[in-house]
Amino acid sequence: MLSAGGKTNVIPAEATARLDIRALPGADAALQQELAALVGDDVDLSWGRPVPAIESPIDSPLLEVLQDAIATEDPDGLVVPYLLPASTDNKHLAQLGIRGYGFVPLRVPADFDVFGEFHAADERIPVEAVYFSTRVTDHILRNA
Repeated sequence: MLSAGGKTNVIPAEATARLDIRALPGADAALQQELAALVGDDVDLSWGRPVPAIESPIDSPLLEVLQDAIATEDPDGLVVPYLLPASTDNKHLAQLGIRGYGFVPLRVPADFDVFGEFHAADERIPVEAVYFSTRVTDHILRNA
């Protein structure tokens, strides 16, 4: 968010920019240094409450359970680790040493723009995708 001044015909004495920055795990300090170098010495930087990026080990037995559940419903399906460029409530649990995994058992037709639907005003997925997700989740709960 950018803000400056209170009237359109007055040059503001101060301008403020508030940024929501998501860094890769372990890159918080480097990102802060890079941003400080970019804005220069004439800009005061202040940092809000830091929430470091989190990651969970990919050699967890849980990932085998997830892969088995996916393969049961889709023999060609593959569980792939990724970094989520968004926020998650798991960041609070990670501070307590609790590891978490985001898992979206979703199968949609190739021509369905699933990423364009996330958080859209009319966010939706096909009904068959809901059934697929339900069957995979049921498998996990029964076999984990």
